[in-house]
Amino acid sequence: MKGILLARVREFIRNPYTFLMFTAMSVLFAWVISLGGTGESGGVPVPIYTEKGAENYQSILEENAAFQFYSVDETRLEKEIREGKADVGVRLFEDDYHILVGVESPNIGLIQQTIQEVYAENIQETFIQEVAQDKGMNSDDLISSYREVVSEGLIDVSVHSFAGEESWQYDGDVHRIGGFAIFFAIYTIAYGVVKILTEKRTGIWDRMILSPVKKSEMYIANLLYSFIEGYLQIIIIFAVFYFWKDITFNDQIGNILLMLIPYALAIVAMSILITALVKNYEQFHASISVIAVSLAMIGGAFWPLEIVSNPILLFLAKLNPVKYGLDIIQGAAVYGYSFTELLQPISVLLLMAVLFTGLGIHLMEKRYL
Repeated sequence: MKGILLARVREFIRNPYTFLMFTAMSVLFAWVISLGGTGESGGVPVPIYTEKGAENYQSILEENAAFQFYSVDETRLEKEIREGKADVGVRLFEDDYHILVGVESPNIGLIQQTIQEVYAENIQETFIQEVAQDKGMNSDDLISSYREVVSEGLIDVSVHSFAGEESWQYDGDVHRIGGFAIFFAIYTIAYGVVKILTEKRTGIWDRMILSPVKKSEMYIANLLYSFIEGYLQIIIIFAVFYFWKDITFNDQIGNILLMLIPYALAIVAMSILITALVKNYEQFHASISVIAVSLAMIGGAFWPLEIVSNPILLFLAKLNPVKYGLDIIQGAAVYGYSFTELLQPISVLLLMAVLFTGLGIHLMEKRYL
């Protein structure tokens, strides 16, 4: 087994270009998209035009950290949208708001949710104020008490998912880095596992079987090396942004990398299953390109699943290891969840790893008997 591992390491040293290419692409995509989506203040720029009576909403929105809301007149708002200087613009009215969409992007849903929360909060406080006046109570005290209760989180909320006990929070940097890291890791791991298929086709596998090396050791060595290569890539990507861009991941980078081990194992297992189902390298190459992109899109690597409403896509996401990898990253980096609180996605990934490995090796052995 050690000999196979050393052979793989020597092969990697001679030809590290695939690994370096996918690692560089992960960093480049996350960095470039981050540049395109953030302004100087670190948020997505969103021009807003404010009608009379809606100044309060504008003030609240300008304090938002996720988006860079800035005031413009109506002419400039339309000009920036038309010329592509901003993807989305907003018109604020006293009782309503309009969103102008120049370019479709995942940020539209997030911007709408942010504005809707501001309006909803204002409506609630207006309602409380009216009730206080009808009852002869001090409306300022009542609103102050309401805000205090909301800020302290004393309202009971039913929990329907591992992240359902809190309102949705979003960190674009964390999502982009995590999404591209686990997306490109699929390619690195899969192209490592497919070498088993190549060795079987060329007869190298059969010659090794004639040696004292056990077949189980041959599988373990190949799969262990593919896991190490893919996991190392994930570590490098997170480390680059941690040290280069000072993104701290809520001081949970160590825990995140540790909890992503089941994700790498699940992708190794999935790659075994794909390798067992295809007939040659060409079919594998075509299949993995389609499967990796589909998994990334359905699993939320390119945009948050919270803005997806299609029940079929949401159901497919639950069968997708990318979703659970992102749940781990977002759960730890955004919500500050511990290992225990993220046990659900970790367990699902481990179950996938066991299931896919068993099925994949069974099919592969059955084909080459």
